[in-house]
Amino acid sequence: MSVNLLVSYIFLGITLAAPIGPVNSARLDKGIKNGFWHAWIVGTGSMIADGIFMIMIYLGLVNFLDIPIIQIFLWLFGGFVLIYSGVESILGANKFSFDNRRQKDSLFRCFLTGFIMSITSPLSILFWLGIYGSILAKTASSYGTGHLLVYSSMIFLGLAVWDILVAALTSGLRNYLNYKSLIIVSVLSGLSLIGFGLYFGYQGIQALLP
Repeated sequence: MSVNLLVSYIFLGITLAAPIGPVNSARLDKGIKNGFWHAWIVGTGSMIADGIFMIMIYLGLVNFLDIPIIQIFLWLFGGFVLIYSGVESILGANKFSFDNRRQKDSLFRCFLTGFIMSITSPLSILFWLGIYGSILAKTASSYGTGHLLVYSSMIFLGLAVWDILVAALTSGLRNYLNYKSLIIVSVLSGLSLIGFGLYFGYQGIQALLP
């Protein structure tokens, strides 16, 4: 087991977490409004959901996802969560200030936002099934099954590194933006979440129709 190989799996985890999606939009919104810890805890909730997917795939417990009613529920509930979060972000865009004494979103609520967004996202499920499933297969064929858990841990470490980087970036960026810019970013983040939510809802309705 080489150090270079372990580092490559860490970078793989960062790469998997980097694409712009609902969770990164929520992280941006919470980080700019509330600061580092709120952005970080959104990502932590998402990471725990990702970890659950990884364990399920690792143990082969993904067959129930083929059940149509489960798929429909995930599409519709995931769409509802994203649309609700997006509307909340837009409505609250002008209700925050630079005063550190103001009431911030609770860390637990931010954690639930990240966790529920990821655990109910069919795109996340398909993503991990396709990407992580193929990585497991390739790793097993190339290096054997003895170190699969170690390599998987390196991918998860990469997710954690990305979470810290994004949280630091958004909270640092907050110090350089004026009030109007913060409102614009918050509204754009909300619209992004609503867009993903509408897509999820559309997919769920399509799955319901004969």
